[in-house]
Amino acid sequence: MVRVPAVFHVLSVVVMMFALCLLFPLAWSFYLGDAAQAAYDVAILVTAFAGVALWALTRKHRRELQPRDGFLLVALVWTVLPAFATLPLLLYLPQLSFTDAYFETVSGLTTTGATVLSGLDALPPSINIWRTFIQWIGGMGVIVLAVAILPLLGVGGSQIYKAETPGPMKDTKLTPRIAETAKGLWLVYFMITVACVLAYRLAGMNWLDAMMHAFTTMSLAGFSSHDASFAYWNSPAIEMVAIYFMLLAGMNFGTHFLAWRRWNFGPYARDPEAWLYLLVVLGSVLGIAYYLLANHTYPDFWTALRFSAFNVISIATTTGYASTDYNLWPIFAPVWMLFLCGFCTCSGSTGGGIKMIRARLMAHQAVREMTRIIHPRAVVPLKLGDAPVENNIIFAVLGFILIYVSSFVGMTMLLAASGLDIITAFSAVVACINNTGPGLSRVGPATTYASLNDFQIWILTFAMLLGRLELFTLLVVFTPGFWRK
Repeated sequence: MVRVPAVFHVLSVVVMMFALCLLFPLAWSFYLGDAAQAAYDVAILVTAFAGVALWALTRKHRRELQPRDGFLLVALVWTVLPAFATLPLLLYLPQLSFTDAYFETVSGLTTTGATVLSGLDALPPSINIWRTFIQWIGGMGVIVLAVAILPLLGVGGSQIYKAETPGPMKDTKLTPRIAETAKGLWLVYFMITVACVLAYRLAGMNWLDAMMHAFTTMSLAGFSSHDASFAYWNSPAIEMVAIYFMLLAGMNFGTHFLAWRRWNFGPYARDPEAWLYLLVVLGSVLGIAYYLLANHTYPDFWTALRFSAFNVISIATTTGYASTDYNLWPIFAPVWMLFLCGFCTCSGSTGGGIKMIRARLMAHQAVREMTRIIHPRAVVPLKLGDAPVENNIIFAVLGFILIYVSSFVGMTMLLAASGLDIITAFSAVVACINNTGPGLSRVGPATTYASLNDFQIWILTFAMLLGRLELFTLLVVFTPGFWRK
């Protein structure tokens, strides 16, 4: 049975930690002297008070969490923290409704990058810093950060890490202790982010933009401090930096961690996803470049390659940046890009979608079934590299794909029934459940989600949470069996 008071006790600690995160934009607001300081003061007080009050009410229920408790904690963290994250937006932008503000912060923490805000260039810098910072936090996961710290409080982290970590093979450990694993992943994440900041600065961004866009590049999140996104700079050098780090962030951070510890590139060669991920993404870049050239979208191949490379990699890695309005390209190109965002990124990356490893397993399983039809008595093992894959993993992936497709179809039908045209409905669900951000038509890269009504916004908010928590972690909490003894 789920021990709700014990879960809420741990949640109180996470909320108090989140209040500390608000000090980051407050410090920038103070340093830059912008108009949002009072909003952060109130937000910090409210968030800290809520955390302390919840801690006081539940301090007698401090217990070691069981796996079932971990699922509830993860679901609560990813639904409760965005509510507190809305406070600076609601206090500084009183015309913003709670529905829109919650959508914005869920989009931030889930690294989706879908936005309802416009006039970003005119906002106080600290507001954009907060929007991008929560994406950076969400990129590796608030829970993984908590796992690195909560053992100091006597709270077990292993079951929480498994509930939150993306990918089908969650029992793989990089180090003997789960807290050490979480710290190692965050260290690598931080170091690559610092490298990204420096690269953006050298390419021509100012320090503030370099920091904010490094946050959203490494988290594959896509928020920008400018309405025009990367078209604001129109710089091939800046786009090249973004391309490199987006590709890097789309790989398994466990692989980065192992390569860093061993000081060699061997882990990349042995990664069952990395080479296929690069092959699919870079092959699509070339294919769409030739397609755009053939359709006379751009006058020469190098221009077509430049715009194809940046925008295809941005969408395929579920980042969501744009350097042009690809909504105006021949329809095959943006639809193919949305298709890529459903599976391209690697498990253990900061990207969304079903992950390359699941797509590869399903392809192998399809080939195995066809082989069995031809040779009914043949024993056809399924392997990734030299390692056999157990049938329980295949069954879990099949169940995941079934729920993924069912959720996608169901939410698309709900949006269509609410009055959205089918292209907007389809692309919005694709963009949100895969944590990509921009879709097509009314939610394309040159527009925002502000034109949607509250019902549609809540459907897409749920889609973002569902995608970020990889379906099962969130949906299992709604099953009757979860609450039985």
